[in-house]
Amino acid sequence: MKKSFPMGHKERKVYLSSVSGVATTKTELISWFDKNVPDLDIFTTKSYQVKKNDGNREPVICETESGNFGNSVGLRNPGMEKALPELIELRKNGFDKWLNVSLSADNPEDFITLVKAFDSVADSVELNFSCPHAKKGFGASIGVDINIASEYVEKIHNATKDRKSLLFIKLTPNVDNIGEIAKRVIEKGADGITAINTVGPELHTDPISGTPILQNAIGGKGGKSGRWVYERAIECIKEIRRYIPDDVPIIGMGGVWSEKECKEMVAAGADAVGIGSVLGHVRQPNWPLFFSALKEGSQKLLNGEECDTLSGTYVSPERQMEYRKHIVTEKKYHSEDTILLTLSGEVENFKAGEFVFLWIPGVGEKPFSLAKTSPLTFIVKKRGAFTSHLFSSLNVGDEIYIRGPYGAEVKRPKADKALVIAGGTGEAVALPLAVELEKDGTEMSFLVGTSVDGNKGILDKELSAFGSYKAISDDGKPGRVLSYLPEEIEKNGKDGVYYLIGPEIFMKIASSTLKEHGISTDRILLSMERNTMCGIGLCGECSCGGHLECQWGTFMTLSFLEKEGAL
Repeated sequence: MKKSFPMGHKERKVYLSSVSGVATTKTELISWFDKNVPDLDIFTTKSYQVKKNDGNREPVICETESGNFGNSVGLRNPGMEKALPELIELRKNGFDKWLNVSLSADNPEDFITLVKAFDSVADSVELNFSCPHAKKGFGASIGVDINIASEYVEKIHNATKDRKSLLFIKLTPNVDNIGEIAKRVIEKGADGITAINTVGPELHTDPISGTPILQNAIGGKGGKSGRWVYERAIECIKEIRRYIPDDVPIIGMGGVWSEKECKEMVAAGADAVGIGSVLGHVRQPNWPLFFSALKEGSQKLLNGEECDTLSGTYVSPERQMEYRKHIVTEKKYHSEDTILLTLSGEVENFKAGEFVFLWIPGVGEKPFSLAKTSPLTFIVKKRGAFTSHLFSSLNVGDEIYIRGPYGAEVKRPKADKALVIAGGTGEAVALPLAVELEKDGTEMSFLVGTSVDGNKGILDKELSAFGSYKAISDDGKPGRVLSYLPEEIEKNGKDGVYYLIGPEIFMKIASSTLKEHGISTDRILLSMERNTMCGIGLCGECSCGGHLECQWGTFMTLSFLEKEGAL
C-alpha cells in the first residue's frame, strides 16, 4: 500500500524539511539530525544516480554577497550501489522519520531502476527534473519542457505502480509555466511537488579578482540559491498551488532564512518548508536551536500571534566565502614533492584545528592548514591537479586567493605534558598547536615522521623552539617513526595528552599503541582531515562521525571517533 503524506498546509501547521544537497548529504549526517534536531520533519538525501558521479572540480559553491550563493556541484554522489546499502543500514539502526530520497537520471529507464531500488527505504522519492548546471539530459533539461516532463512521469509511474513510496517531482523555476507543468505531472501519476530548485544558471564573478569562481563544463555558470531566490520561490509555489488540488502536497523551498519567510511559504501553499542555504550561516552546534526557534516562531506567526525572530540570533550576517588577494613571496622546495609556500598579508585569529582554502581562478581551490601566520606559510605536498599547478606554474609575484579560516580551535584537555606525533606535512598543523600549548604552559615533545633522508623535518627549527623535537626518516618503511612511540609514551606518562596528525592509517596505528600503553581515549586527539568542498557546512563532505570539521574543527578525541565508528 502506498504511503500517505502526513503533513498538510490546510492544517496551518509548520513542518520543516532538509533539501537535497545540503546538510543531510550522508547517512551519518541524517543520523546526527535524527538524534539532535527533533524539529526536522522530512530528511532529504542528495540526488543519487545509478552510477557514481564525481561532479565538478572545486570551487563548487560560492557566495558573492552575504546570503547569496552560486552552486555547481554537478550532482556529485556515490551511486546507487553504495548509497542504497547505507540507507538500508540506517533503517536497520532504527531511523523511522520521513525519508525523502532524491534521484537523478537522464532517461526514464534509469529513473525506474532508481525508484524501484530505493522504494524499500524511502517514504517518498524526489525526481530531480530541475538541476540547472547538470550535464545535458539531466535536471532542468527535463523539467523545462512540459511534454518531456510529463512523458517521463507517465513512464515512471506506469512502471512502478506497486511502489510504497510517494513520487515527488522537483521542478525548476526557470520556466514561465511552472503551474501548468506541475498540473500535468500530477495528472500523469506524480503524488507531490517539490519546488523550487536553484535559479539560473548564471556566471558568478568574484568582486575582488573580477573572475568567474565556479568551474564546470558550462563555462563556470551555476545556479542561484539563498536569499536572492526567495521572492521567485514564493511566486512559483503560489502558482503551483493554483494549478493543483489542495490535497496534493508541496515541499516548498528557496531562500527561507527567517520565521516570517517560513510562515509566508506555508501561507503560499507549501505543506512543508525546505531549509537549506541558511545553514551556511549557522554553526552546526547551533542547528538544533535554530530549527527549534524557526519552527516555533513561524508557527506563532501562522497562528496570528506576535513573535520575536529568535532564529536570527543564530544566523551570522557576515559573508562566509569571501576571498582575499595575496602575493606569492617565496616558494621553497623541501623535497621533490614538498614545498613551503610563503604569501604576503595575514589571516587573522587563526587557531590550531582550523584551515583555509587557497584559490587560483581558473585552476581550482583546495583546503590547507596554515603552518605560520607571520609570514603566511603553507606546506604543500604534490597530490593532484591543483597542487601540481602550485609546483609547476605558480611563481613568486603571482596572485593567489585565500578564504577562511574555517573549523574551530582545538579543545585542549588540561595537562602538564603533551606529545605531538606528526607524519610528513602534519607539521603544518603541529606548529599552530604548539603556539596554543605554550599559552597553556604545557611542556611539549614532538615526534615527527619524514620521508626525507637524514632525519630532517620540514619545520624542525620552528618546532624545536617549543620543546623536545625528534624527526625520524622512513628509510623505505612508511610510519617507521611510530616504532619510537613507546619510549616517548614512557616520558610523557598516562596523564599527558597525545595529539596525532597525519594520514588516518598512521593515526590509527598510533592510537592502538597508545591504548595498549594505557592512555585514556579522552586524552588522545586526532586531526581528522576529511575531504571538504565548501567549508561552511552545506556540502557535508567533511563529516566525521556526524560532526562537520568545518564547524567543529579537525581535532577529535579517540573516544568520540570510536563511539561514532569514524576511525
